[in-house]
Amino acid sequence: MEVRTHSGRYEDGLAAGWLDKTVTIPAAVFKAYRRLRLSELDVMVLLHLLVFRTVDGVEFPTPEQLIGRLSAGPDEVMASLERLVKEGLVEIEQRLDPERDVHYEVYRIEPFFRKIAALEAHETGKDDKAPDRPAGIGSAAAPSAKAADDLFTVFEKEFGRPLSPMECETIVQWLDEDRYPEPLIRAALKEAVFAGKVYFKYIDRILLEWARNRVQTVEQAKEYARRFHGQK
Repeated sequence: MEVRTHSGRYEDGLAAGWLDKTVTIPAAVFKAYRRLRLSELDVMVLLHLLVFRTVDGVEFPTPEQLIGRLSAGPDEVMASLERLVKEGLVEIEQRLDPERDVHYEVYRIEPFFRKIAALEAHETGKDDKAPDRPAGIGSAAAPSAKAADDLFTVFEKEFGRPLSPMECETIVQWLDEDRYPEPLIRAALKEAVFAGKVYFKYIDRILLEWARNRVQTVEQAKEYARRFHGQK
C-alpha cells in the first residue's frame, strides 16, 4: 500500500529532541499509541530499543538481550518486533564500519517517533499541508481526534479486522493533510464495498477522483457515482 510521508520542520524538531541522549519518554507516546493501534507490548519493545541505544550503546540488541528485559514470552516479543518492522515503525539499517570494512545492522526507531510527532503536530495545529493534492476540499478546519477514532471503528467493522498502524495513519492523513470531510470518507468506503474492492489504495483513488471533480458532499458523491456507473 502506498503511504504518503508527512514531512515538516515541527515534526523533525520534536523527533530530534526525543531522540537525544537521554531516556525521556514524551507524553505524546502514551496519548497516541492507541491511535496507531499499538499494544502495550509493542510500546515496551520500542522503548527498550531506545534504552539499549541511548543508555547501553547497543544499536542492534540480540533477541536474547531484548527478551531478557521483557516479561512477555519470547514468541510474543519477537512477533511484536517483526510487526513493528513490517509496519515501518522500526527500520533495520545496514551500515559500514570503514576502519574494519565490516557491514553491520542497527535498529532505527525514528519512524515511530515521527509518526507520533505527526499526530502531535495535528493536535496542536502545527502540521504542514500536503502540496500535491487537489485543492477545494482542503479549506475545512482541522478534524478532531474523535473523528479519526470513529473512522477507525467504521473501517475495522467493514474490513473485519483491526487496522494496522499504517492504515490508521492513512486515515489521519485523509483528515489532516487532505482535509476530506469525515462523511465523504465514509461514502468512499461504502463505494469501495459496493465495488468489491475494500482496500485502502482503491479508497484513496476514489477520494482523489472526487477531489479532482470538486465533489465535496455525500450527495455530490452519490450523484457522481450514479453518473459513473451509468456510463458503464
